[in-house]
Amino acid sequence: MKNTLLEKLIHKRDEVIFFQTELTKRPAIGPTEGGIGEFEKAKWIEETVRSWGVTDIQHFDLIDERVPSKVRPNLVIRHKGKSEKTLWIIGHLDVVPPGEISLWNTNPFEACLDDFDPDIIRGRGVEDNQQAIVTGLLILQELVKNSITPDLSFALLLVADEETRNTYGINYVMDNNPQLIKKSDLVLVPDFGTEEGNLIEIAEKGVLWLAVEIEGKQCHGSTPDEGKNALIAASDMILQIQDVEQTFTIRNNLFSPNRTTITPTRHEENVPNINTISGKERFYIDCRVLPDYKTDEVVDKITELGKKIAEKYAVKVSVSINNLEESSPYTDENAEVVLKLKKAIKNIYHRDCICGGVGGATVGCKIRSLGIPVAVWSSAIPNYHQPNEGSKISHAINDARVFAQLLFEE
Repeated sequence: MKNTLLEKLIHKRDEVIFFQTELTKRPAIGPTEGGIGEFEKAKWIEETVRSWGVTDIQHFDLIDERVPSKVRPNLVIRHKGKSEKTLWIIGHLDVVPPGEISLWNTNPFEACLDDFDPDIIRGRGVEDNQQAIVTGLLILQELVKNSITPDLSFALLLVADEETRNTYGINYVMDNNPQLIKKSDLVLVPDFGTEEGNLIEIAEKGVLWLAVEIEGKQCHGSTPDEGKNALIAASDMILQIQDVEQTFTIRNNLFSPNRTTITPTRHEENVPNINTISGKERFYIDCRVLPDYKTDEVVDKITELGKKIAEKYAVKVSVSINNLEESSPYTDENAEVVLKLKKAIKNIYHRDCICGGVGGATVGCKIRSLGIPVAVWSSAIPNYHQPNEGSKISHAINDARVFAQLLFEE
């Protein structure tokens, strides 16, 4: 049965194009970023798999009044195997906005084949994270079509809200259903990949976004002594953040970069005219915190710096948490899912994989926090969140063949 499934998956190019086209035309942008949510995409997926005869579908939806459907969908689609032990493929339904439209060569929500490489299909979301969804659908379709009962059961978990904090997605699902995934199950999250395709992600840094607001006193540019220049205070604080980062001295070579990073990023618009001195500034800091530290330690250091700036410039400085995802325990390099995935990748791609950590967060972090081993891996270009986002059709097919092997015990 395994060889039959692997052989059938080789010939799925047309299905990959069809799935990607249908998924891309349903923009699943969350309401935080001005979109209508994931309902239409989830609805199409459910209707499609039901048309194949799949009936074992569970919903773990959450009400969200900000979207037209009032629902943020999370669904589990299952195919029963000989054992209750389950191979999970977890993907997220939502995508990021297209960004500056002029940077796209085509409509971002109309998937199309690349003009020069027929193996690449382009459109917003095709790699992040529709490639994962497509690999799961390819496996499910062939299991059903060929009446294959694998050794392990197979499940797709498709969640909302991954791009904007996971509140309506994996966090909600697992907080309310902590027994959904068993520690003995094999859990794959195809939401990270390198160009070489040889890195299996087994650890993630904590993600901490901080908002810093500085309140001074606005005045005319010709009389600066009458005000308290919030821009100068903000600039001084921003320049000193690098010094704060250097106080976190632990290095962990599982990650690249191997340190905790604390980086000023976004700055909001202040006054609209040149001849007014700003009385209020707001900027943001992106922190990626090694598991060796608690995020509270970073917050405390930035808050301490804020107090010094407030005293130096006679301004008010407030530091608040905009987003927080603590790091989770590592997945053991010798965990069953990692060892079996390495062997499967070697069989299909003829490459040896190493294990490592990343600074970006995936849904795997939440699952690891429950003591469940997770392997995060996919073949990628990679070009997540970029204009003209692309995904290789061959990646979807061969990744599906990699994952399908884990359904069968040796």
